[in-house]
Amino acid sequence: MTFDEARALFPVLERFAYLNAGTLGPLSRPTLAAMEERLRFDQEHGRGGHGWFTSVLELRARVREQIAALIGASPDQVALTSSTTDGCNVVMSGLELGPDDEVVTTDSEHPGLLLPLHVSGARVRVAEVAARLTTDALQAILSCITPRTKLLALSHVLWTTGQVMPVHELRRESGLPVLVDGAQSVGAIPVDVRELDYYTVSCQKWLCGPEPLGALYVRDPEQLGVGIPSSFAQKSLEPDGTFVPAEGAARFDSGWLATPSLAGLEAALAGAPEWRFDRAAEMAEVCRGALRERFEFVAEGGESTLVSFVPAGDPAAEAARLYNAGVIVRDLPRTGWLRASCGWWTSGEDIERLVAALGS
Repeated sequence: MTFDEARALFPVLERFAYLNAGTLGPLSRPTLAAMEERLRFDQEHGRGGHGWFTSVLELRARVREQIAALIGASPDQVALTSSTTDGCNVVMSGLELGPDDEVVTTDSEHPGLLLPLHVSGARVRVAEVAARLTTDALQAILSCITPRTKLLALSHVLWTTGQVMPVHELRRESGLPVLVDGAQSVGAIPVDVRELDYYTVSCQKWLCGPEPLGALYVRDPEQLGVGIPSSFAQKSLEPDGTFVPAEGAARFDSGWLATPSLAGLEAALAGAPEWRFDRAAEMAEVCRGALRERFEFVAEGGESTLVSFVPAGDPAAEAARLYNAGVIVRDLPRTGWLRASCGWWTSGEDIERLVAALGS
């Protein structure tokens, strides 16, 4: 599939320069068609009967296998969730940390990770990485570790600056379990989770699936408690609620996920081109080059597919103005920044439209 053929699959690109996959990715025609087909199938079968329910389980299994293959895991290490936040809550509730325990995170994390950390009961230590070079992040985080530290919890790609955190190096050098928020990484950059402990996946961002869908990688499901059980958590259940956990990470599944959304995600995962990571990185660099002379970047270097910069005016007002000009970007609350998300579908014309709209 060529770039022009792949780009033509997204209806939104006919109207907008869509630079906001860091919030929600664009939906392709095959994805929309799969959702519509599954919705019709469900209604025709009355959403009942053994055959229909078996088809639901088979769909869940196929999506689980696709996500596992994408991140370098086995299917029995992947739970299906509704979001990365959902996955963070699953992990933190299962670890059962207390006031004598500590968790190390960074000063650039999304509320979807920070809030589960806060309610866990553990003390949260914050490493300052946003004001530093990315090469200094490893030492900044390691320096916050104490004998009480039980977990490192951070994003692979920071949602604000786009910096790529050294999650694998942290795991190797600290020897501590690592919970990774993968909202801005999976589908945007190559990801291999195998030496990590917990890794959350957002399916409605860079994977271009419908919302709300996510996934959670758990390296050793037997070592994490089931703190937020759904009906999928058990393979046998007693009248008092005592249960035997389901096999593998499926015990952490978030419960019922809409089948049209799962069908759309299946199509989106199947349709992603092999060259997607190289193309996305290339277009992010093109975007940086186009903006470099006129705007201050939040972080230098081509580390990820997020390009955050300081606009001339109020970020929220600028984002609204750009939308009216046919360019969709994100203003980052309480930062003073705009963020452009460059995907494998991004064209040079999209970047030109962004630059022109910023200058109008």
